Amino acid sequence: MNRFLELSTFVSVVEAGSFVRASESSGLTKAATSRYVADLEARLGVRLLNRTTRRLSLTSQGQIFFDRAKEILSLLEEAEGEISQRNGQASGVLRINAPVTFGLLHLAPIWGEFKQLYPNLQIELNLSDRVIDLVEEGVDVAIRIAELQNSSLISRRLTTTRMILCASPAYLSQHSAPKSPPDLKNHDIIAYSYWAGKDEWSFEGPQGLEIVKTNPNFRTNSGDTCKALALASQGIILQPSFLVYEELRQKKLIEIMPGYRSIELGVYALYPSKKHIAAKVVVLIDFLIEHFKNSPFEL
Repeated sequence: MNRFLELSTFVSVVEAGSFVRASESSGLTKAATSRYVADLEARLGVRLLNRTTRRLSLTSQGQIFFDRAKEILSLLEEAEGEISQRNGQASGVLRINAPVTFGLLHLAPIWGEFKQLYPNLQIELNLSDRVIDLVEEGVDVAIRIAELQNSSLISRRLTTTRMILCASPAYLSQHSAPKSPPDLKNHDIIAYSYWAGKDEWSFEGPQGLEIVKTNPNFRTNSGDTCKALALASQGIILQPSFLVYEELRQKKLIEIMPGYRSIELGVYALYPSKKHIAAKVVVLIDFLIEHFKNSPFEL
């Protein structure tokens, strides 16, 4: 009887949503995966999963057991992390979440170096602009770019990025460049759908804070698409410096209204509050802080 394998396999099946996907991620055969879950149900004397040809779902008792099983596995991982930390080692599975564009532009090039430093770590990286629940989804560290609100999570600032109003030289040659925020109402605006202020853009200028309600003619949930449209002279964008600083440096985009600065956002590494921080989390955050210490997005 391997109670740990029963427990971990059951959790994997629930998280994956199917026996096939769970077996693929664990390396077990589908038959072994099914057998471990069946043995667990037989030992407990209850049905944990409702099985149909289309989907799996937890029974009421299965939901209770799943929550406790996740807690047990988390405590085991924390205990292993504490011992590894005391031995000066970083090992195990390190689950990371990061925004898509930032992850591609500024994290992808550095993972090779990180893996060379810590070869015993297994990295599971998920790129998504969706704000996730770290505890619920079992994520060790999340990279977030935001003005952080109060949170139960622990945060470490890695660097900052400034929101920059910009457009292509061709667009500005065809349209009168805005001199102050109200002028933006007369321009083609390319908007980022996830922007917290929605259509309201705020700037700090000579007269203090000014907020203008824009009228976007193109919306997208992709900052890369916003930049591509601006480069194609389709309008004005408000995007973070980490995304547009290279195009600004090369004069492919021009900053507009430099006397009116938009907000500055922090780039943070967040992790759940725990009594003992696993060595794998410590080494990742220290590595990221060292890498971003020179504010690479400032022109």
